[in-house]
Amino acid sequence: MNTRKHLYTALLGAALGLTALGAQAADGLTVSHLANQQNIVAVSGAQKYLLLPVQDDAPEAKLCIVEANMPATTTMNVRLARERVDYYVPLDLSAFMGRDIKVDVQGIPEGSLCWKEMRLSDTFDMANREKFRPVYHHTPAYGWMNDPNGMFYKDGTYHLYFQHNPYGSTWGNMTWGHSTSTDLVHWNYEGDAILPDAWGTVFSGSAVVDRDNTAGFGRDAIVGFYTSAKSSPWGDVQMQSLVYSTDGGKTFTKYAGNPILTSTERDFRDPKVFWYAPGKHWVMTLAVGQEMQFFSSTNLKDWRYESSFGLKHGSHGGVWECPDLIELPVEGTNEKRWVLICNINPGGPFGGSATQYFVGTFDGRKFTNEFPTKTKWMDYGKDHYATVTFSNAPDGRCIALGWMSNWQYAAQVPTKQYRSANTIARDLSLFRKDGDLLLKSAPSKEIEAAREEKKSVPQFRVGDAYSIDNLLDGNDGAYEIELEIRNNGAEKLAFTLQNGKGESVVMYYDAATRQFVMDRSNSGETSFSRDFPAMTVSPATGGDDFRLRLFVDRSSIEAFVDGGKYVMTNIVFPSEPYNSMKFESVRGSFTVKKMEIYKLK
Repeated sequence: MNTRKHLYTALLGAALGLTALGAQAADGLTVSHLANQQNIVAVSGAQKYLLLPVQDDAPEAKLCIVEANMPATTTMNVRLARERVDYYVPLDLSAFMGRDIKVDVQGIPEGSLCWKEMRLSDTFDMANREKFRPVYHHTPAYGWMNDPNGMFYKDGTYHLYFQHNPYGSTWGNMTWGHSTSTDLVHWNYEGDAILPDAWGTVFSGSAVVDRDNTAGFGRDAIVGFYTSAKSSPWGDVQMQSLVYSTDGGKTFTKYAGNPILTSTERDFRDPKVFWYAPGKHWVMTLAVGQEMQFFSSTNLKDWRYESSFGLKHGSHGGVWECPDLIELPVEGTNEKRWVLICNINPGGPFGGSATQYFVGTFDGRKFTNEFPTKTKWMDYGKDHYATVTFSNAPDGRCIALGWMSNWQYAAQVPTKQYRSANTIARDLSLFRKDGDLLLKSAPSKEIEAAREEKKSVPQFRVGDAYSIDNLLDGNDGAYEIELEIRNNGAEKLAFTLQNGKGESVVMYYDAATRQFVMDRSNSGETSFSRDFPAMTVSPATGGDDFRLRLFVDRSSIEAFVDGGKYVMTNIVFPSEPYNSMKFESVRGSFTVKKMEIYKLK
């Protein structure tokens, strides 16, 4: 190993609370190299973790824990370090504490760096150190994350499960990671709740609180549903499996009758389950190719096909995924309508993945779209996907979370120890506009409790830049801005977030077209993907008054126009926080009636 690489590894290890190990395997580890890139790591007196060094661009190696000549777990795919160490991940050995085991490692050469950098440890440093890691958005403590799964509320706690790779920050080894929160803003990582088994890895799904013990696992048991995804030499298959928890979602037992639902369709996934009170039965919505299928059950175990929806409705630029079917109030009326949320990849309005929705009626068995000629988008940014809602939310609320990324570049974004964040929580409702019913996504009220400091700007001059650093007495890139602007005849009202490195995000309201625009092409690091630099456009409420809430959090901007009637979510990677906002107008003037900045914690 050359000096430069050795120094890099030592510095990275120190940054993560670890120590580079030198030329020999660590204490308690003995490595035997076999033919054809096969190896055995003998562990003497297992500690809680075997810390594995990862190189993100290395080929995958296959690992399996073996005790008494029997495989103790399913195979894990890990990009073990060959020439450099990007970060470490923990292989959990807590079930074997103090015992002698072996780890079968296939597909990694003898001379690779990983053999010198593995070590046993009783701790793993999960400190929030990366500069792009958000302050007030949920992220995985380490590893890859995509779709939110199994979300429910019970006894004052919100439970968020998520697609998680605990062995690297690229997609793979799908499990359900688990985080909890009492305020929808600050999250505690609870470990991995559901692991792969003989039926495959654990894809997306949902969970319900079975208040009346319809499944027989106990009153108020948590019953979860997910897609078991199995690969074989004959091809990939997907089927639905069931788990249940009698301790409030901390641990799950897999149902002995799994899988509970199968199909000959290749894409057959993402079960979203809810109780349909008028029919006194459960409903499951499944994404099947480019349609949604609906099933019914009285006991959560036995399911009957009812109907399908999708042909000639909405966008069909890619596969349909992650459905949700919810009943929402229409603002200002006593009416309600059903909304079918349908995530699609690719096929979004600005490329890659996005979330569309349909508004109509549902009779417990069939969904009917009231507006079949128009495609409706839930968010007009590039980074809002896999959006689903919490089951059993308090006070009749419908609270949604999305995955804040895009499949075009999710694995290339410039983070290392973790990848991806969730959006802030959003309360959903419907509103009428020009004879149409549209979905409103308002920032959930809990975000206001995260406000730590408030500053108002009393006077404004078009053309000036206002220092966020000075207003907030320091700026870590995590804040909210509320704007109310009166247009005095200007064609465009522009407001730009910028930093001292010349990086900026340009936003403007176009009065003539009634559109809100965000341009992130000069936002910071963009070179990792040609699909990342982009200008996104949404409709906006017309009139002389323009209201906007911006949530900026180190590597993301979420814009809510007119209380959430139109929303735009884009991730960004500035080299330093945006520290000023500049106001400009085109052919005319405007008045900033209100500008308030809140530091968020």
